[in-house]
Amino acid sequence: MFRSLTNWMAEWRRRGSAIFISRELQEDVMHIFVGQGNPGAKYAGNRHNIGFMALDVIAADHGFGPWRQKFQGDVCEGRIGGKKVLLLKPATFYNETGRSARAAVDFYKLEPDRISVFHDEIDLAHGRVRVKRGGGHSGNNGIRSMIAHCGSEIRRIRLGVGHPGDKSRVMPYVLADFPKSEGAWVEALLSACSRAAHFLVDDLDERFQTEVMRLAPAPKSDPRQRGI
Repeated sequence: MFRSLTNWMAEWRRRGSAIFISRELQEDVMHIFVGQGNPGAKYAGNRHNIGFMALDVIAADHGFGPWRQKFQGDVCEGRIGGKKVLLLKPATFYNETGRSARAAVDFYKLEPDRISVFHDEIDLAHGRVRVKRGGGHSGNNGIRSMIAHCGSEIRRIRLGVGHPGDKSRVMPYVLADFPKSEGAWVEALLSACSRAAHFLVDDLDERFQTEVMRLAPAPKSDPRQRGI
C-alpha cells in the first residue's frame, strides 16, 4: 500500500509539472514557424519539403528541444533572439498545412502576423528568398490552406527552387529529390535562413531577406529556368 501511495504521488507530481510547463509555454510562445512539406521518409529529400528542412536546421542551430507529436504534426520549442518560438512540421500533408497550424494557433492564441511559413517557391530561381505578407496563394495549395485556416496576414518565407519550364512537369518536379549537384546552394540557403532568423522574430522582414542573400548568394540561374 505504501508503495502504491508513493507511486500515486509521484505520478501526481509528474502530471502537475507537465501542466505547469504546458501553461508556461502557452503564455510564453511569441511566434510559430511552420514548415510546408509531406511527412515520411519517402518525401524527406523532395523540393516540396524544403520548408521542413529549414525548420530542422533552425532547431539544430538554435538548440531547440526534442521533436514531439502535437497539433497533428511534429513540434519543438526554443528561443531565438530571446523570444520563445514553436517550430511545427504538419503531418497533415502539404495541401492541408493549415489544419495543423490552426490547432497550434488556437492553443497559443496568436494572431496571424505571428505565424511564419517556410515553403518552396517555383516562381523564384534556385537559392533566392523573398518574404511576403498578405496577398493570395499564387496557386500554392499549402498556402491556400494556411490562408483559409489562419488568415491572409501570415508571413511567407518563399524559398526558390526554380521551375521545370513547363506547367505539366511541376508536380513531378517538386516531388523529386534535390539532386546532389544542387546540394551546396540548398545547404547554404538553409543555413543562412537559420542564422538570420532573429530578424523574423523582431519583425524585420527586409533585413532577414537581405541577410539571407548576403550569407548565401543565389547560384547563377539556368536561362532555361523561369523565376529569375
